Amino acid sequence: MRFLQRIGLISELFFAHIGLYATTLGRVSKRLLSSPRYPRLILAQAEEVGVQSLPVVLLTALFTGMVLALQSYIVFHRFAAESMISVVVSLSMVRELGPVLVGLMVAGRVGASFAAELGTMRVSEQIDALWTLSTDPTRYLIMPRVIAAITMMPLLVLISDFIGIYGGYAISVFMLDQNPAVYLEKTTQFMELKDFYSGLVKAGFFGMLIGIIGCSEGFNCKGGAAGVGGATTRAVVISCMSILVSDYFLTAWMFG
Repeated sequence: MRFLQRIGLISELFFAHIGLYATTLGRVSKRLLSSPRYPRLILAQAEEVGVQSLPVVLLTALFTGMVLALQSYIVFHRFAAESMISVVVSLSMVRELGPVLVGLMVAGRVGASFAAELGTMRVSEQIDALWTLSTDPTRYLIMPRVIAAITMMPLLVLISDFIGIYGGYAISVFMLDQNPAVYLEKTTQFMELKDFYSGLVKAGFFGMLIGIIGCSEGFNCKGGAAGVGGATTRAVVISCMSILVSDYFLTAWMFG
């Protein structure tokens, strides 16, 4: 009976969170159709999500491309197929590793920030004060963050793709003594527009997940400082898990 109770409790929590996120998404979508939209707040959040995340995204993409090139060379060297290194690096970065790794990095940095900021405002009753000032908290606090996350994620992924491919190029040409012309030729020869666009679509969807989950957890947290900490932890963990799970279904839908 205890085992069944635990399963029931886990199921109840799961569907409660799904309902919470769906409700937040519905509220944000409804408010997008009317004004005010607070463009200054959106730009401020875009700077926080995009510009402030660039260092960690660039570093992650660069070394991911370098490791991919090095590992691919070790395998392809056995079959005298070193010219295919660029194909593995470029397709891996554009299709999967770029969107997923950037999503995980942004979820850890921005998702936690969203949850902590809104959670602190909730427990300190600042959100309740917005209602007394005739200001819609969802429109003022959540909508700019979600829009910024959806908008900036594809841009971050686009930059990470180029940096990752360059990292593979640098290792292949300067360390493994590969022909730079062949590397660039193979990169463009086997890549299609569908590969490029699929990564950007994934990035936008991951940005929506990060914004909705982070804001929902912070906006609805309870229990003072401990509640804020728990909301921040849940925002990061659930965002990362959602990115990995949804990546499979998006890949199956786009390339299946």
